[in-house]
Amino acid sequence: MKIRNGLDSLLRPEDSVLVLIDHQPYQLANLNSHDPQAVVNNTTALAKTAKAFGVPAILTSVVAARGGLLFPHITDVFPGQEVIDRTFINTWEDRKVVDAVKATGRKQLIIAGLWTEICVAMPVIQALGEGWDVTVVTDASGGTSVEAHEVAIQRMLAAGANMMTWLAVASEWQRDWARTEHAAELTEVLKYHAGGSGIAYLWEQQLLNTPLAASAG
Repeated sequence: MKIRNGLDSLLRPEDSVLVLIDHQPYQLANLNSHDPQAVVNNTTALAKTAKAFGVPAILTSVVAARGGLLFPHITDVFPGQEVIDRTFINTWEDRKVVDAVKATGRKQLIIAGLWTEICVAMPVIQALGEGWDVTVVTDASGGTSVEAHEVAIQRMLAAGANMMTWLAVASEWQRDWARTEHAAELTEVLKYHAGGSGIAYLWEQQLLNTPLAASAG
């Protein structure tokens, strides 16, 4: 297994492509490894971050007529973009999805989806075997149980996958605050999706813009 280390192993927005898999009502209804609200928040944040950095996103569902449409929190980030609906449980066996990924010319494949043990694990393991550099965003994914999620992560790690959370992905894409090109867009994502950090930033801005009280005479 290739060891992932060194500067070149870190994520770069110009080399990344995001694939969001099966964030649908049916899957969310049996999501038991995470707080469902947190997964929706984290996935939305990941989608917005990708858009902020110009990272192409491939959106895909499975049998949406029965399992439901992708969460609007995601599709609203990419208005008008086609959602590729599959019959294959394994996304990487769907030629349309794979061709869409290859058309981007990117080599760092970022994947999140529901459920981790099925709809994430299968394409990740196949793509790794085909030579892709694959990162799984664990907190924008989730399984039918804590055990299912954790065993899937162990299985993908053994196959050579990289594991990160959405905020770690965002930070790695930004890398340096002196890179101001996307800093404002990233800050907007953090304000609304990074919990206490976002609220603390808003508080900081409030304090910086509050005139000092006149000193008592």
